[in-house]
Formats: sequence, structure tokens, C-alpha cells
Amino acid sequence: MLRRNEISLSKDNHMAKYEIQSRRGAPPQGAYSQGWRAGDLIFVTGTGPIDPATGKLAGDTIEQQTELTLDNISAILEADGASLSDVVKATVHLSDTSLFARYNAVYARRFSRPYPVRTTVGSDLGHAPGMLIEIDCIAYIAAKRTKPRVAAKKKKSARRK
Repeated sequence: MLRRNEISLSKDNHMAKYEIQSRRGAPPQGAYSQGWRAGDLIFVTGTGPIDPATGKLAGDTIEQQTELTLDNISAILEADGASLSDVVKATVHLSDTSLFARYNAVYARRFSRPYPVRTTVGSDLGHAPGMLIEIDCIAYIAAKRTKPRVAAKKKKSARRK
């Protein structure tokens, strides 16, 4: 589901800005959106290993949780025509930094070269007991631009004359 609003760039141009929601991705667990499209950029919220069907944490290992987290991110990106290959920046939160090598093996397999820039930090993920990983990202794809409605009305008026 996409909620669309247009933001004005100039007199002659409009850039799309809208919320992105996907039923295939993890449902929000608080007051936030799964994603936003703003021009050429898609911003995906911090997403964890939440099963979209149940809304519950899933996976016992860092590998399982990383896979599910990336599946959730993929679903949100795909809701607006993007994919993991469009990601340019990722921020990863690990509950335990000693899990880095194991999570990184899954991450490296799911993303392709050139890899997105990335920051990985140790974080307290205690708000969701058992959560080992959370990832947010920014993707870049060509903007969806529309002509302003005023210009469209002028064209119709010109055709009637």
C-alpha cells in the first residue's frame, strides 16, 4: 500500500513523497512507517526478524534472524519497485558484536558488489527480547516525477480551442 503526497520542487516540477507499507514485510511494532519514498530515495525503518504473518520475533540464530530481517527489508523495497541491489547505505545493530562474522556471511551473500556503505554497531535490543539484529537502510532509484495538475489543465484548455 502506498500513500502518496506530492511535494513541490519548483513551479514546473513535482517530486513524489509517500509512505511505503508492505504486508509481506514485518508489521510496525510502534508509531513508525515501514518506509518512505522521497524523490530518488527510499528510507526503510529499522527492521528486525519479525515474522510478517504472526508479528512475532522469529529465528534462534544470527543467521536465521539476518535472513528474515533482509527478507523484510526486501519486501518493503519491492513494494515500491526497488531491491537490495538499490541499497546504498545500511545501518546494522547487533545485540552482541561477537556475532559480526556470522551475520556478515549472510549479509555478504544477500547483497552484491559494489556493497552498500555500512555501519555496524553493538546496541541494546532489549525492547524485543531475543532480537539479535536490526537493520535500516536507504536505497536509491530514479524519482517518479509527475507534471503539475495546472499544466495538465492548460493542455486540455488548449485542445478545446
